[in-house]
Amino acid sequence: MVFSGIPFLFYYLPVLLLVYYAVPTRFRALRNGVLVFASLLFYAWGEGLMVGLLMVSIVANHMAAHIISIKVDRGHRKITLALGIALNLAVLVWFKYAVFIFQVLGFNQSFAPELPLGISFFTFQAISYLVDVYRKEAEPAKTVLMSALYISSFPQLIAGPIVRYKTVARQIVERKESWAMFTLGIHVFVIGLAQKVLIANVVGITADEAFNNLDQGLSVTTAWLGLIAYGIQIFFDFAGYSNMAIGLGYMLGFTFPANFNTPYTAKSITEFWRRWHMTLSEWFRDYLYISLGGNRHGTARTILNLWIVFLLCGLWHGAAWTFIAWGAWHGFFLSVERLWLSKTLKRVWLPLQHAYLLVTVFLGWVLFRAEDIPHALNYYAALLGMSEVSVVRVSPALSINILLVMLLAFLIATGALRAIGRGAKEFAPLVIRRTSRLIYQNSVHWLLLSAVLLVSVTELVGSNYNPFIYFRF
Repeated sequence: MVFSGIPFLFYYLPVLLLVYYAVPTRFRALRNGVLVFASLLFYAWGEGLMVGLLMVSIVANHMAAHIISIKVDRGHRKITLALGIALNLAVLVWFKYAVFIFQVLGFNQSFAPELPLGISFFTFQAISYLVDVYRKEAEPAKTVLMSALYISSFPQLIAGPIVRYKTVARQIVERKESWAMFTLGIHVFVIGLAQKVLIANVVGITADEAFNNLDQGLSVTTAWLGLIAYGIQIFFDFAGYSNMAIGLGYMLGFTFPANFNTPYTAKSITEFWRRWHMTLSEWFRDYLYISLGGNRHGTARTILNLWIVFLLCGLWHGAAWTFIAWGAWHGFFLSVERLWLSKTLKRVWLPLQHAYLLVTVFLGWVLFRAEDIPHALNYYAALLGMSEVSVVRVSPALSINILLVMLLAFLIATGALRAIGRGAKEFAPLVIRRTSRLIYQNSVHWLLLSAVLLVSVTELVGSNYNPFIYFRF
C-alpha cells in the first residue's frame, strides 16, 4: 500500500482517522494501540508474513533498550548496545546484502531472501533507539506498545523520514492533537501528493524511456532530457512522499522532522547533503561520522571518515556496485571540497557555483538509476554523444505537457519560482498584498487546495503509472 494509491486515500486513511479520533483523548494508550494495529496492518498489506519480522524487531529492541538502561557498569551497557546493534545489522545484512556478498565472494547462491519493504528505515530507527537510550538522551519506552509505535509508525515506516527516538519519545506519551495541526497536516499531505502524482509520475515516464531504451541508442539531447527528468523525478518522488508522511504525522498529533530543504539550490556537495534527505544525513553524522572521530583527528582522518560514511551511505541505498560507486562519487567531491575546492567555490560567480552543484549531482544520478556499471558507462557515453545508434526518441513524442511539467518542476526545485513570487510581491501594491494574505488564510486557499487534490486523484484514477523509487531501499 502506498500513500498515493486509491486504497490508502479512500479506505485506509478515512477509517483510521475515524477510529483514532473516536477514542477519547484521555485514553492515550488506546489511541496508541489503534496506531500500532493500523501500522502493522499497513505493513502486512504489502508484506504479508514479513510483518512477523517487524514484530520480532520491536520486541527484541524493546528488551535491549531496557537492559541497557538498567545496567550500571558502563562496560556491560556497551556490550549490550553492541549486541543490539549487531542483531539489527545482521537482519539487515541477511535480507538485503546476502546475495550480493555471495556474488562478490564467487559463491553460487540459488536462494535469495525476500527483501522486506522499508527494512533499511526501520532498522536505522531501531539502532537510533538503542543509542539514544545508551547515551541517556531518552528513557526507554515503558511498554512494548510504545516501542512498537515508534518503530512501526506507518507514516514513516516504509520510506522515512528517519525519525530518531529522542525526537518523538515525549510525543508518544504526551502529544496533543489539535484542529490547527490537523489542517496543517492536510495542507502538507496534499502538497506532497501533488508533488508525487503531478510531477514525479509525469516526468518519470520520460526518465524510464531514456534509461530503459539505451540499447537502441540515444542522441545527446535525449540523454540529457532523460537524466534531467530522472533528477526531477527522484526529488519530487521522495520529497513528495516525505511531505505526505509529515502531513500524516500532523494529522495524528506528531511533529516529524523535515527531510528536504530545496537541495538543488545548494552551492556545493557539502551543502547539498545538508539539504537532501536530511534525516539520513543527520543519522550518519550523529551515529557514525562522529563515532569514527569526525573531523577531530586531522585532515587525513577526516577524509577517511567521509569516505567510510558515503560508501556505506551508497550501500545503504542498495546492494549493488552502482550504489557503492554513487557513494564514492559523493565521497570524492566532499573530500575535494574539504581539501581545497570549497574555498575556491566561494570566490566563483554564484551562478557557476549552482551550475557545479547541479551538474555534479545529476551526473551522479546516472549511477543511482543505472541497472549496473556497464549500463551507467553507456549512459555517460550517450551524454557525451558517443551512442552507437542515433535515435532521437524518448517518451511518445515527448509531449509539450511533459516539457512544461519539467520546466515547472525545475523552477520549483531550484527555488526560482519562489524568487519570482517574492519579486512580484515587492512590486504589488499594498492593498493587493493585504488582500492576497486574507484570501490565502481563508476560503480561496482551501478551494485551491481542494482543486489540487481533485486533479491529483483524477490523475491517479486515469493512470497505471505510479512507481515509488525508495520502496526498494
